[in-house]
Order: sequence, then C-alpha cells, then structure tokens
Amino acid sequence: MNAVSPSQTDLRFTHEPGDAGRVRLLLRSGEPLFYAAWERALMMHFEVDAGALQRDVPYELDLWNGRAFVSLVAFTMRDMRPRVGGKWAAMLFRPIATHDFLNVRTYVRHGERGIHFLAEWLSSWLAVILGPPVFGLPYRQGKICYQHDWHAKAMRGSVIDARGRGQLVYRAEIGRPVEFLPCASGSRAEWLMERYTAFNSAGGLKRFFRVWHPPWPQTEADAAFEEMSLLTNRWSWFHNARFVGANFSPGFDTVWMSRPHRVKT
Repeated sequence: MNAVSPSQTDLRFTHEPGDAGRVRLLLRSGEPLFYAAWERALMMHFEVDAGALQRDVPYELDLWNGRAFVSLVAFTMRDMRPRVGGKWAAMLFRPIATHDFLNVRTYVRHGERGIHFLAEWLSSWLAVILGPPVFGLPYRQGKICYQHDWHAKAMRGSVIDARGRGQLVYRAEIGRPVEFLPCASGSRAEWLMERYTAFNSAGGLKRFFRVWHPPWPQTEADAAFEEMSLLTNRWSWFHNARFVGANFSPGFDTVWMSRPHRVKT
C-alpha cells in the first residue's frame, strides 16, 4: 500500500478527529472490546434533501455548509475477535468474523459528531440475527459480491436484498498513479470519512458504539450506478439524490471497536 503516514504536527492532513475519537473510546475501562480488519473500503457520497432525510433519522442531522449527505460504504470486515481471550475467543467468533458489508449512513450530532446507519446489508445471516438486539444496528441479509481489486482498471460491486427488495450495482475507478493519503485537514472528505462514533436505532433500541483507527489512507474515485433500486425502493428521497464523489481506501489490518452503550436522551 502506497500510503503516507504524516506526523501529528503536519497540518496538511487530518488527525484531530481520530485523536479525539481515540481518547473518547479509551475513557471507558475495558475498551476496546473487539479488533477487526476493514478491507478495500469504497465510500460513495450523495447529497440529499435535508428535510426529507431528517424525517427518517432519529438524531439531529450534521450538515456540511447547510447540506445533508448520505454515503454508501462497501467493504469487507475480516477476522473480528475479542481483544482478550486469545485464540480460543477468536475461534468462538469465527462464524461472524468475516463478511461483506454495505452500510448506508448519514451524519448526525448527539453531543458529538457521528454517523447513523439508515440500513446495513451483510452477507452473514448469523450477524444479521445478532446485530439488532446487541448493537441496535439495522442489519439486513444480502447477497454481496465485491470486486475491489484496486490494482485492476475498474472495480465492481453488487448487493441484492435477500427479500427481493431491490439491488445495487455499481462500478468505480481510481486515478493512476495511485497514491493513498490521509484527507486534507478541514476538507469535505475529512468531514465525511473521519467519524468515530455510530449512533444507532433499531426496533426502538438506541445504542452507540465507538471505533478507532489511524486516518483513512484514501484516494478519490469515480463511480457509476447501473441499478439503485435497493435504495430508491426504501427511501423515496433517494430518487433525487445527487452523486458528489467517492473515496477508496485499502483499509486497515486492525480497527478498534467498543462495546455498545445506551444512548442518553
């Protein structure tokens, strides 16, 4: 991976959101609870109508210059395991340790900046069962196929809802030569990507959890969509969503993940 690791004093690149996120995660004893690898993440961003979106979000929207955004995040989680317990604990987690995700997320404030998952499609049926009652996550079963080999000329992906409620089919390209860098400090990309708290709500259960990783090593990408019924069938406002850009990252070998906590109203 051709990535640059800027020093904490290099103000060209982001570091403050991640630094603050790491501190917040470690304020509670026993954290992090899990480790996992997040691999080959493609984030595709859309501007949407803020008023229509707010009606589907149980938290205050966080806006960029008065504009609301929704991002599709397609990635693979690998080797999720507890921080403690060694190989035996990791073996217990093996059935849910590795699977593909499509996260549909927006940006919210609830005492701090974070994200809110509108929906998430997973390739693991067992994780779909466990996610809502434990983390308050809006999990759904999907047939997912990602071809995110960034060395190739083009990347592709498809997500088909297991209940026949639509599909997403896309292709994406990144420029050449490829250079993965952290987001510029103060940029819209930083605002979209550098988020370390997830505020969730599923089945009336409100939970939040935190994550931490170094700043995303990323590059801009272009994406085109062959089918979007997975999104437009669920949210009518997505018919008028405007694609504004994408970012691709090779990801991380180790991401910290906290235990779920109740959201205080």
